[in-house]
Amino acid sequence: MSNFRVSRRAALAGALLARPGFVFGQGGAPALISSDALRPRAQWGASAGDVSADRAIIWSRADRLSRMQVEWSTSDIFRDAQRVLGPHATEATDFTGKVDLSGLPPDQEIFYRVTFKDPSGVAAEPVNGRFRTVPVSRRDVKFLWSGDTTGQGWGIDESRGGMMTYDAMRRTGADFFIHCGDTIYADSVVAGEIHYPDGSLSRQLVTPEKAKVAESLAEYRGAHRYNLMDRNVRAFHAEVAQMWMWDDHEVVNNWSDSKDLTANAAYHEKRIGALRANATRAFLDYAPLRTNPDEAERVYRRVSYGPHLDLFMLDMRSYRGPNTYNRQEAAGAETAFLGEAQLRWLKNGLQASRATWKVIAADMPIGLQVPDGKDSQGRPVFEAVANGDGPALGRELEMAELLSSIRAGNIRNVVWLTADVHYTAAHHYHPERAKFRDFAPFWEFVSGPLWAGGFGPNALDDTFGPEVVWQKAPGTDNAAPGENTQFFGEVQIAGESGDMTVLLRNMSGTSLWERRFTPAGG
Repeated sequence: MSNFRVSRRAALAGALLARPGFVFGQGGAPALISSDALRPRAQWGASAGDVSADRAIIWSRADRLSRMQVEWSTSDIFRDAQRVLGPHATEATDFTGKVDLSGLPPDQEIFYRVTFKDPSGVAAEPVNGRFRTVPVSRRDVKFLWSGDTTGQGWGIDESRGGMMTYDAMRRTGADFFIHCGDTIYADSVVAGEIHYPDGSLSRQLVTPEKAKVAESLAEYRGAHRYNLMDRNVRAFHAEVAQMWMWDDHEVVNNWSDSKDLTANAAYHEKRIGALRANATRAFLDYAPLRTNPDEAERVYRRVSYGPHLDLFMLDMRSYRGPNTYNRQEAAGAETAFLGEAQLRWLKNGLQASRATWKVIAADMPIGLQVPDGKDSQGRPVFEAVANGDGPALGRELEMAELLSSIRAGNIRNVVWLTADVHYTAAHHYHPERAKFRDFAPFWEFVSGPLWAGGFGPNALDDTFGPEVVWQKAPGTDNAAPGENTQFFGEVQIAGESGDMTVLLRNMSGTSLWERRFTPAGG
């Protein structure tokens, strides 16, 4: 359906990137040197992120002090290439670098190559990638979403093909991918050997940083590098533009400012603030994300993708109050989830949007109960919005305010996409089934994990009237990736009609459920 076109040369490159033994991104060397040991290396690949009609972030990493340079062209042989000198890659950013390309032509396939040159002038082999800029007129658009990479001890086993969900996503030819969070599992240790339920042994790649929980800045950065050791991940990043969010596992499981690690023997550093500081720095080093001039560490943002689509990517982690019993009757600091500033930004952005579809990408689902142990009184503590059946209480008060504003503003065609719960589902919310009824019906689609243990399904909360229209979950905890319990979602928007088709796919790319939606009139 998408108008995304793959040239024969580019398609061949993609096939090579995914092939075992292929060294990612190596092409013609800019300079002849006597030993590869003297040459900088960029073996972690490259990615394009936060693409607009005329801009894109290009990310890559070297292995030593060097300077980043990006060349780009609308030709896959780099005819009339433009060259942009980027930042120095130093220890301060773990040798990562980002270049914000500007002046790009809209709705064009852009080919780029990244080179790092050390202080003596010796250059790394170039790392190649491509993406398509955002259309300014109506055309078909295809994008993907999911979350949760390298969780519950499931890592890279090259003999089993590595993280194969990424290869299935690459083969869709999508315009871009939304990572809804848990881009790493900083709190999950990867063992060298792990048994599948059938008794077979999986031998996984292990690095020093993934042999323990992440606490130091170096360990958090190492968790991000670990994922880039997988050839499927690198090839996917090179061909599909990225839009990253984050959730809890970038720091520690179910974190908020009130997280108490006192009894957790795995952590020597008990201060959640210190862990958050290190994790945030590492995430921003490795995410192909454009920083905000008003708030340098802000993750939530809006991306307009042509006349039919506005994306609102949320941060349900940074501004939340503590995880509690979550049944407060009045709004306050404890009931914050998006936080006042982000909630205001989202309401204003939705009201101002003139796109056919307003897609809200969220860290967590609205109507599924996500438990987080018990409080001192033995009551259940909740990690997400839901807190058991209605009325609207606790964090649900903030969600009720948002949903009411959407209805009052007559804002049509709002769709929610999320991950987090490690299974896939289609949920329909309707006031006729709800305890809180001041909202318009809407859909929420859940899909994940990308490469982690399978879980679920979770219990519903009736406050906003969710109905499970379809779901697929393993029914057991920490189901192995090899049991085909990995999922991603796909959205196709027809340029001519504006119709939206949502598909929920498994790790091989097979469509398990799909439905076409016609946009409501203004």
